[in-house]
Amino acid sequence: MPTATEAAHRATDLHDPTSAAYKKARRLHLKATRNRNQDVEADWTPFRAAEKKYKARFPPPDLSDVLDLATLDAFRAEEVSRGGWYGRADAIQCTEIELNDCNEAGPSTGRKAYIFPDVPGLVLLPSFVDPEGQRRLVRWALSEQARHPNETNLDTHYVLPEIGLWNKYVDVRRGQCEDGHVRSRALLHTIPNDPQRVETPGPRRLVANEPASKDNYDTLSCTPKPPAAPSPSAQPIRVSALVPKLRWANIGWSYHWGRSKVRSVCKRAVRAVSWDRVFANDKSSAGDWGEDGPDWDSWHETYEPDAGIVNFYQTKDTLMAHVDRSEVCATSPLVSISLGCAAIFLIGGLTRDAKPSAILLRSGDAVIMSGPACRRAYHGVPRILEGTLPPHLESGADGDWVVYEEYLRNSRINVNVRQVFPRGFDPTAPTRLASDA
Repeated sequence: MPTATEAAHRATDLHDPTSAAYKKARRLHLKATRNRNQDVEADWTPFRAAEKKYKARFPPPDLSDVLDLATLDAFRAEEVSRGGWYGRADAIQCTEIELNDCNEAGPSTGRKAYIFPDVPGLVLLPSFVDPEGQRRLVRWALSEQARHPNETNLDTHYVLPEIGLWNKYVDVRRGQCEDGHVRSRALLHTIPNDPQRVETPGPRRLVANEPASKDNYDTLSCTPKPPAAPSPSAQPIRVSALVPKLRWANIGWSYHWGRSKVRSVCKRAVRAVSWDRVFANDKSSAGDWGEDGPDWDSWHETYEPDAGIVNFYQTKDTLMAHVDRSEVCATSPLVSISLGCAAIFLIGGLTRDAKPSAILLRSGDAVIMSGPACRRAYHGVPRILEGTLPPHLESGADGDWVVYEEYLRNSRINVNVRQVFPRGFDPTAPTRLASDA
């Protein structure tokens, strides 16, 4: 007889034709494609075509061309088998390199990282954060970061609990308070009729913002976007119903990074990489590092994270192709840590016309994007993979973890940390650029 956990996995397995999830996906697919215009697909860029491929709910996308380095790790065999989602370790050309000793990676990693000749500056560190470290970061993200003074996507529309939405939800689950309603901001104030602050219906617009630099930082910082207006359709909502709507928490450059748990993890990741191996053969972007030239040989000492964001994905969420353009320091390492369910990560080239590579990121994996070619490449997350929560993030005998496990079964948390300002650049100074003295 299957266990309750195994039965739950089968019921949600999109690869099992007898499962409820498979039958539902088939019904929705037939309904959605009944009147599909085939001419639209002909206009898709290669990146858009890849997004569509992996977003498809039916039939489940074939992951044979998705790099999945966890398949090389015997310690992750049970994790890989979950949900029926797995790629191939040879799907994309990559090179294995040794990591420096940073006292962070668990025994299952073998002290390895992987670099990619087609995307110079991209580094993948499989299972870099050990299971206990993953639990600490999940608690940190939900309990400490998704609350005041950090801004979240919900603050514009709702008056969130002072202790934080997640902490209030935990109190509700433990019977310490009632599942009360969170107030809507739109119902508290009269919202002025400003057409510039209201989104018009229609296709989603592709954005190409001006990249930040030392020269234009004053201009960009003095002309901030007006704050978004509260949604007029937002109604009071129970705490339990609002938690799945959490999408991001901003930990900006004013955050107290010296006391941050994630700061030390990201710095260890950067120190662990042998950057001479990463950029030894990169000749294509030698002139694109800016006026100061390549500085990767000093990242072990100079890398200092000063901004970040925690993304909270549900299994139906996607992140469209984009390029990060807000950092003055546009070549330094961006460290991204995956927690919870696995996801497909796409990274392409300088335009959406370049065919992207697909990488399967699992809980504990860290990705570093660095250098001009990689940091300016379009990238996105078209799919969170259902049923892929690893066994070490289940509650087991830890009763306090149950509420986290239930959330993570349909979620992925991504901790994304970067260095916005180069060393010596003072964003608060009148002249912006601090003197060498």
